[in-house]
Amino acid sequence: MRIEEAIKQGKFSNNFHKALVNLIFTSNWLRDANAEIFKKYDILPQHFNALRIIKGRHPKPVSAGEIKEVLLDKASDVTRLLDKLVKQGYVKRQLCEYNRRKMDITITPEGLNLLEELETPMKAFYEDLGTRITSEEAQQLSDLLDKIRT
Repeated sequence: MRIEEAIKQGKFSNNFHKALVNLIFTSNWLRDANAEIFKKYDILPQHFNALRIIKGRHPKPVSAGEIKEVLLDKASDVTRLLDKLVKQGYVKRQLCEYNRRKMDITITPEGLNLLEELETPMKAFYEDLGTRITSEEAQQLSDLLDKIRT
């Protein structure tokens, strides 16, 4: 469905305006589609992102600041995200033995199991995108998005 139909707007001031509206609309659409997958596990896309970051450093610990640096959603409250993941048993938080002002965050076996369980629905999600655009188009889109941010 074209953006004009999706938001019931026939005119845009120019192609840049149209592209920006389409980008925001599509970003929200993708977020909502991902949220449906995560709802079953009582997590949000931001929790999934944080778990992937923590797993990427496993078995070494990571600090909340390091997570915040690379988190996709920069507006997220990392402390609150981590609080929920600790409460659910997916991550462990303890004082750093070398710097008592810093917390070390590590993923638990339950967190690793959750990520493993999520591999199948996430792979299906990516494969579904592959039915909509080609690999080359995905690369072109990624390159264009990179270009917008430079």
